Amino acid sequence: MASMTPPASDCKSRIEAALLAELAPSHLSVIDDSERHRGHGGWREGGETHFVVEVVSAAFEGKTRLARQRLVMDVLKAEFDTGLHALSVTARAPGE
Repeated sequence: MASMTPPASDCKSRIEAALLAELAPSHLSVIDDSERHRGHGGWREGGETHFVVEVVSAAFEGKTRLARQRLVMDVLKAEFDTGLHALSVTARAPGE
């Protein structure tokens, strides 16, 4: 039976793996939103350019919204360096 796990080269999988490893979230949702941006700057055929991320992690406790966004962007720097164009982030601490 074939595995349901996406290949390691899949940007979504790499985003999930990086955020899981660095932030140990209690909730993580990563959605490829690229198709909504067809024809806009940074879009390319095949998608994987624009993502929506929702993450709940204790790593965000006591941090401002901007500090949370920067933390996520820092974790995903390698993805931005290799083709990720845009990321919409909702970052919350547990209980928020």
